[in-house]
Amino acid sequence: MLLMSTLTAPAPVAPHLAGVSYKQHPPSGEFDALVIGSGIGGLAAAALLARYAGKKVLVLERHYTAGGFTHVFRRPGYEWDVGVHYIGEVGHPRSQVRVLFDSLTGGRLQWHPMPDVYDRIMIQDRAYDFVTGRERFRERMHQYFPNEGRAIDRYIAEVRAAAQAARPYFAAKVLPAPAAALAGPFLRRSFLRYSDRRTGDVLAGLTSNRELIDVLTGQWGDYGLPPAQSSFALHAAVANHYFEGGYYPVGGAARIAAEIEPLIQQAGGQILVGAEVSSIMLDSRNRAVGVRMADGRELRAKLIISNAGAWNTYSMLLPTGAPGRERALREITGFKASLSHANLYVGLKRGPHDPEFGGANLWVYPGNDHDATVARYLADPDQPFPVVYISFPSAKDPSFAERYPGRSTIQAITLAPYEWFEKWADVRWKRRGLDYDALKQNLADRLRRVLEEQVPGVRGKIDFCELSTPLSTRHFANYQRGEIYGLAGTPERFRARCLNPQTAVPNLYLTGADAASPGVVGALVGGVLAASSILRRNMFSAVSKSAAQLAAAR
Repeated sequence: MLLMSTLTAPAPVAPHLAGVSYKQHPPSGEFDALVIGSGIGGLAAAALLARYAGKKVLVLERHYTAGGFTHVFRRPGYEWDVGVHYIGEVGHPRSQVRVLFDSLTGGRLQWHPMPDVYDRIMIQDRAYDFVTGRERFRERMHQYFPNEGRAIDRYIAEVRAAAQAARPYFAAKVLPAPAAALAGPFLRRSFLRYSDRRTGDVLAGLTSNRELIDVLTGQWGDYGLPPAQSSFALHAAVANHYFEGGYYPVGGAARIAAEIEPLIQQAGGQILVGAEVSSIMLDSRNRAVGVRMADGRELRAKLIISNAGAWNTYSMLLPTGAPGRERALREITGFKASLSHANLYVGLKRGPHDPEFGGANLWVYPGNDHDATVARYLADPDQPFPVVYISFPSAKDPSFAERYPGRSTIQAITLAPYEWFEKWADVRWKRRGLDYDALKQNLADRLRRVLEEQVPGVRGKIDFCELSTPLSTRHFANYQRGEIYGLAGTPERFRARCLNPQTAVPNLYLTGADAASPGVVGALVGGVLAASSILRRNMFSAVSKSAAQLAAAR
């Protein structure tokens, strides 16, 4: 049953992590579908198949915790999200994103609104607040840039139009081949007019005011490419997503997988962690019929769904000669990987009456022109960080103070090219030597200085700091170059033929971000597209219809 959740502070959230150990609880019996990877795309596909088709689904996660980029990082006394820094479009109970989350979690997942100012863009010492509400955002930008009203209005209109064009584009991804050949070009046409253009070019066509361009594109870290490289359609999707503010899951990001798991279990399925898949098995007719695990065990099912990413699926999991494999690899090889990052996890001790340090995300830039500052930094690591994103997870979650009394958490994130760390890629953690430790320490010290400059109140209260690098992302997300958003969101990506839920291998489907678009909600959409393709049913409509029926019954 679909239950609408509230936005009020909840009762205490019981700690729970999704999944059980593959080694301790090896799978038994038959399953209708196997899902490789427990990111939100894999979990969404599994839960929708369970709820709407009664399918028994086994989700196989190679790491010790489920959830992909929705899992959390813990140290004694502290907890941080690794990818869910905020979610938009969940404030209204009938919004599409909210209805999807409610459907997958039975309404148990609760959302807490961020402050009215959810993002603050800092360019040197100048601050620009992103306030909740599209019209209020427009008015605030007019106040900051009184001579740029027409450009601001045109920008908002372009963002809305591009976001609206995404729906038919994604619908085309799940059409059967004959229908796709006929209707696909028409459904994709409007979206491609936006996705083929780069964000920087669109903004330059609206205004010559460099500062305005930098402010309006100040969230580019949410999709991992600066304006001159990113597709405007992707920028528009993110900007539109947050116009009505940001929200955070009560109980932390780990609640997402924990609350989806019961829906999978109700149909007899389960999530296994520590369950690494080494390859996808094909029969003599080149149909996907199962997976081979790293320990040699073979598991079989009529449906195989990969949430491992397109590159991993085609290059590492499928055997040579699999239908469409070589064509897909040629296409994917031409794409860039999105940028990789370093993340400083900061823990603080505070007194019983000390306030939190804030809730709004800070985007800190050293000066104008995002692309130029990125280029200088990539060429010379001693240049100022081109961006530092500062987030306050404990301030966003009303249950944190009860779960971790006397503690607060902050994250400071910046770009960190994989090439700086590549020579240690095959060396185990804590055995990478003094040079690696020195590089990490340098980045950590610099990020801490930026944090203390922007949030002076943290001085003297920092109890814990630990830096993750692209090698951490490579290890946990299995992205080969430590990229946080997988395949880069360039214009070329959105024309790719291989990034569809249904592959050329019968019974094999892709889910997650590569089946749709980067980010947590993009990966969620990928899960809905995969379920739609498998069931030959519009699952967006099915979920919305269920929500409407329940609302009417109430």
